[in-house]
Amino acid sequence: MTTETATPTPEPPEAGERPDKRPPFMVLFGRYLTEANSVMVTVYSLLLAFLIGAILLIVSDETVRGTWSYFFSRPTDALEASWQVVSNSYRALFEGAILNFNTIDRMAAGTAEIGDLLRPISQTLTYATPLIFTGLAVGLAFRAGLFNIGAQGQMIFGMIGALIVGFSLNLPAILHLPLAVLAGAVAGAAFGAVPGVLKATTGAHEVISSIMLNNIAGLFLVWAIGTSFMHSETRSELVTKPVEDSASLPLLLGFVDDGLRVNLALLIGVAAAVFVWWLLSKSTFGYRIRAVGFNEHASSTAGMNIGRTYVTTMSVAGGLAGLAGAALTLGVGSGGITTNTALEYGFDGITVALLGRANPGGIIAAALLFGALKAGALDAQPDVPVDMSTLLQATIVLFIAAPALVKAILRLRAPRGGLVTLEAKGW
Repeated sequence: MTTETATPTPEPPEAGERPDKRPPFMVLFGRYLTEANSVMVTVYSLLLAFLIGAILLIVSDETVRGTWSYFFSRPTDALEASWQVVSNSYRALFEGAILNFNTIDRMAAGTAEIGDLLRPISQTLTYATPLIFTGLAVGLAFRAGLFNIGAQGQMIFGMIGALIVGFSLNLPAILHLPLAVLAGAVAGAAFGAVPGVLKATTGAHEVISSIMLNNIAGLFLVWAIGTSFMHSETRSELVTKPVEDSASLPLLLGFVDDGLRVNLALLIGVAAAVFVWWLLSKSTFGYRIRAVGFNEHASSTAGMNIGRTYVTTMSVAGGLAGLAGAALTLGVGSGGITTNTALEYGFDGITVALLGRANPGGIIAAALLFGALKAGALDAQPDVPVDMSTLLQATIVLFIAAPALVKAILRLRAPRGGLVTLEAKGW
């Protein structure tokens, strides 16, 4: 008696492809470029965002619009004027964020120094640093299927925790600075644990609870700054006491120019990204995070404590956001913080996490991009509208969050396994 086993039938080769030969590299590369995979969707999202930004620059310029009114009689006028406004605007963004070519000429003429050349990139790194932390805070929660929209409030409590330790203790710098940074992380972690506990014990959705906690944190900051304990003793406006020099983050390029604001927090942010990568990829806790994010019911059946995973994940995420607050308080805000010090870094961390696909390396790259957009837009005024940075960020996130839209616009092929999007449960 013999038993026959069915052998799988190999897939037929595509047209023009020999079954016994691997396709050439350029063919494989071309297929990759025309596929709606996560990398190409991200690249195409950036390109589409800058294209839309260019169109809006053209239509918002009255002079350029005028040249399009007689396009069919003299098309070169409209095309040249459009190219000029777009190229000048994007060049101004680049020079304000990365490298100013006029500064190179001034250095050659002896009227500028190396600090002037490094100032744009220093500003970019300064703005990107808190985004690395808040992006990691949101991205880590994403991996557990949670939407940590409360990074703003966690960052604010991190600011307060670092500030209190920063001005109230008199210690050597080797002790004072680490304690102040740790205080920011602990305060953020404690505040981040609240929506995790509420979800684990009552089922309250983390988005609703964290939105309310953001408002509580913002109002608490206004009250705290006005107290005699935290309010500046030498200034009448709403500003806190400055932190001690021993708790201030040292400048990375201070030996070149004291005006280059990028500080040690940038290296701490990179170290935090490496830690998150290790946590997710190499640790048992990271395996639980990914398992719960993939399928909480199967994880519960396997014996994992879902509620505990939610609480610990949100605590770690809150600690990362708290580090962003510590970076602001002990760095650019070391002379005292105000209600505007936090800006919108917590909310911008959501866009950073989306663009970075909740991957630590991608989050660093996305933070650098958004930091460059912010630095470039602020430096390029009034040549470039200040809202251009926000516009580009919003458009990028629109396409990143809707990969099917990018696929439809560019007629890309669906990747194997389908389109991949980041999702949080409960929506």
